Amino acid sequence: MLVSPAAGKNYKWWVVAMLWFVCLFNYADRQAIFSVFPLLKTQMGLDDVQLGWVASSFMFVYAIAGPFAGIIGDRFSRRTLILGGLIFWSLVTIATALATQYWHLLLFRALEGLGEAFYFPASMSLLSDYHGKETRSRAMSWHQSSVYAGTIAGGTLAGYMADRFGWRSGFLLFGGLGVVLGIVLLAFLREPQRTGRAPAAHAHGDVADPSRKPQFVSRPMAGVLMAVFMGANFVAMIFLTWMPSYLNRAFNMSLTMAGFSATAYLQVASVAGVLCGGWLADRLVVRYASGRMRTQILGLFVGVPFIFVTGWTLEIKILVLAMAGFGFFKGLYDANIWASLHDVVPAERRATAVGAMNSLGWLAGFTAPPLMAAMSQRYGMGACLSANAVIYLVMGCLLTAGIMKWMKTPSRATAGVVP
Repeated sequence: MLVSPAAGKNYKWWVVAMLWFVCLFNYADRQAIFSVFPLLKTQMGLDDVQLGWVASSFMFVYAIAGPFAGIIGDRFSRRTLILGGLIFWSLVTIATALATQYWHLLLFRALEGLGEAFYFPASMSLLSDYHGKETRSRAMSWHQSSVYAGTIAGGTLAGYMADRFGWRSGFLLFGGLGVVLGIVLLAFLREPQRTGRAPAAHAHGDVADPSRKPQFVSRPMAGVLMAVFMGANFVAMIFLTWMPSYLNRAFNMSLTMAGFSATAYLQVASVAGVLCGGWLADRLVVRYASGRMRTQILGLFVGVPFIFVTGWTLEIKILVLAMAGFGFFKGLYDANIWASLHDVVPAERRATAVGAMNSLGWLAGFTAPPLMAAMSQRYGMGACLSANAVIYLVMGCLLTAGIMKWMKTPSRATAGVVP
């Protein structure tokens, strides 16, 4: 059943709520493996580089499937892709608990990446059809908060259950609950009319021209946003993959405490940051065409010192403050990843654009875990964590340069054009 984006004033926010839970499992399932790395290392006789490739097998397939997933998302039912993907990757999560050899882990993580690759292109396109420019950043920032909730849940519960019931138990739990959620949401999640294909789209100011040949790849600012996302995702993957192991080794934390500490402080602060980022961006974009991107720049630049301190300090209290600070300003950036992209690409190719951007970002992330493992053997993991501050600094400069060259025009509202 197709529904107009304008139908039911509250339903568009119910869509955010439903996708919030789908995304929670998306990230819980992918994060769980990192909290059990110490057990996998001892029980399967793996070294850090091999564990890094376990993480990267997900990222590689996720990245390669991204463009294909985006094209499919612009042509087929996004509801089907979202819920079908949820059920598929949840079954793969259950299968991960059956792994007994190293190649099993590589295979199941790769299949997990294939299933999850379809989620973000379809869900971000669907949200943009329900939410116009007036509420898009807030809707996507609320949705983005589930990324952090899922990361905390996956990291903490997987570590807790591994300490008590073995490393396989967490995968059975998350996979089983994900399958149930997918079946339940089949009755509630509805496909909206595509923006630009119905009169209701005019109310949002995002009218697509079906006769226009999409050229989002040639738009310089879209390329800048994708390049910045590659750097930001590289840093994120290092912290998500290796922080639990770093805390376990450097601070002698249990798997439960390491899984919790590596995710909770950073991710809870990110929730606050992403909500502030959505609120701030929706206000700045009224005055500046680059309002959402300016919010991202703030997050990148101010996050630099917190990243450095995270790998440098030997004091738990300072470490917690550093992770929380990094998390908050990371949230400012994350809140507008997709909303900024949608400001500079044709409405009829949003899923394709998200798929391409996701692919590039995760190709960069794919290299992060094994590279971090190899460099840590020479320089130490703490020093390598701190070095990521340089990447954030460079990405902030790149985004600033892009805005100065290609986003000088004021917003349509300040120019006297009513969207």
